[in-house]
Amino acid sequence: MTDAALAERRLLEVAALERPAQAKRMLIIVNPYATTMSDRLKHLVVYALQGRYQVTAIDTERRGHAIDLCREAAEEGFDVVVAFGGDGTVNEAANGLAGFPTPLTCLPGGSNNVFCKMLGIPHDVVDATEHLLRMPDRWEPRGVDLGKVNGRWFTFAAGVGLDASVVERVDRHPHLKARYGAWYYTASAVATFLRRYVIGPPRLELDLDGRRVRGVSAFLQNGSPYTYFKTRPVDLVEGARLDSGHLAGVMLTRARPYDVPTVTFRALSGAARIAKHKGVDAFAGVQRITVRSLDGRPVPTQVDGDYIGDVETVEITVGPGALQVVA
Repeated sequence: MTDAALAERRLLEVAALERPAQAKRMLIIVNPYATTMSDRLKHLVVYALQGRYQVTAIDTERRGHAIDLCREAAEEGFDVVVAFGGDGTVNEAANGLAGFPTPLTCLPGGSNNVFCKMLGIPHDVVDATEHLLRMPDRWEPRGVDLGKVNGRWFTFAAGVGLDASVVERVDRHPHLKARYGAWYYTASAVATFLRRYVIGPPRLELDLDGRRVRGVSAFLQNGSPYTYFKTRPVDLVEGARLDSGHLAGVMLTRARPYDVPTVTFRALSGAARIAKHKGVDAFAGVQRITVRSLDGRPVPTQVDGDYIGDVETVEITVGPGALQVVA
């Protein structure tokens, strides 16, 4: 039996659960273009979740659509919203639900699904569906922090400079992203660094409540880890939590060719902290950060792996408890 057939069989088995009389209303926001998404998978997951919830499922049709759908769901009194897609879908859902009491949860449909993993939701979609089916028995919504970049909320990470350049490059080649996943990100990071940051890199200044740091790229964490390489967590700095009320991160202070292998080793090994690298300045416990371009060049910016444009000034803040989640 193939993996796909086995997954379908398991989903049909978990669908046999009996729905309570007062089942919670669930809105599932589906990104039909997510890396691992298919119509059959979506229908099987929805069918299974109907065993315990009153389910409404809607496909997103454009960029920003999930934000509008989630705001409408909160206003209509849905008990929970599920972001079924990748990190970009989760980010839009969080932007729609920020400040509302309706909690967010998620199902993995993308290549990385960082926020899903941070909430303790399994990476396998069948296991994740079973996880959500058990959720009403221990319904415990809680508040988590959100970071904000120039008015756009982010759930786990943001960046100004190198990683945003990489995200922009990867998104131009979705077929390679889907096929090679984390390896394509890594190759794109090395190529982008050597092409755009070794010679004539951007000149940035980071203002941390009065302490100023100069460099070429800034990386921000709202929680831990910063991201994942497949199943391996990649942390930049200690002290980042979803409920800390603060942000943490690092500034890459220089762009030398030999920094690529050494920083990459520290990121992936788990044995050596990036914050200890000589070309990195680490920070934690901050609530407001300003990043400015010192040479007048707009710099790429990303939130949760979603490129949001090039700007000269970036204002970054944190919203303690801004989002309700349930997992």
